[in-house]
Amino acid sequence: MQQPARKRGRPKGGKADQPAASIQALDRGLDVLEALAAHEGITLTGLSTHLDQSPATMHRVLATLKHRRYVENNPDRQEWFIGPEAFRLGSAFLRRTNIAERSRAVMRDLMALTGETANLGIERDGDVLFVSQVETHQTIRAFFPPGTRSPLHASGIGKALLAAFDPARLAMFVRDATFTRFTDKTIVDADALHADIALIRRRGFAFDDEERTLGMRCVAASIVNSYAEAVAGVSVSGPTNRMTDAAVDRIGVMVATAAAQISANLGSAQGGR
Repeated sequence: MQQPARKRGRPKGGKADQPAASIQALDRGLDVLEALAAHEGITLTGLSTHLDQSPATMHRVLATLKHRRYVENNPDRQEWFIGPEAFRLGSAFLRRTNIAERSRAVMRDLMALTGETANLGIERDGDVLFVSQVETHQTIRAFFPPGTRSPLHASGIGKALLAAFDPARLAMFVRDATFTRFTDKTIVDADALHADIALIRRRGFAFDDEERTLGMRCVAASIVNSYAEAVAGVSVSGPTNRMTDAAVDRIGVMVATAAAQISANLGSAQGGR
């Protein structure tokens, strides 16, 4: 009996069906770039399995992208990585937002003051997209490289941004959100989220208490532009043994002050909330 043909396409749980006008080869190349970005090195076999494509097809795509320096490989380990041209294109996005540049000095000061890693994130498609980081010199530290995403309901910056939403936008988010549980402390229902948002608005900063990753805490505040719109968030992240309850209260004031400074750099007279 003839076996049914193997289906080709995006990995299970991937993006929605591509639009009718899309170019299949381009779409496949972008799938490869996204997969490489999600892995710190992946073999041809691993990539083929991840994207449910034949090794021959993946090799042709990789060879094309390598020729344009969008990917590169390590022959000894037989692994593929994002290349320098992909970084250059991503940097163009950061230049357009201008937030990363205007935040950098404040983030360096915030890291020095708190002794913990400082992060900058923006909202994109219902997630926090981390765009910049200043790492602490501590051996054990938080690490959110640029390009990392985290759901709004399960991150300090995400909740800080949600607290800045107007009532209609917040209601729409709650209506459509999938409250994925990452730890036993993750907020997974609307009532708990509304209660946390009310607390964020009262004290001026958000607190992620091991809600995304066990053993890690995060304190964040939103950044507003000259139109008083929340356009980003700044945070400090670290392990629970250093981010104690007392430290969180102290760091919260520092983070809120840093958010206000960055907001002023963007032309806001209002400061971060």
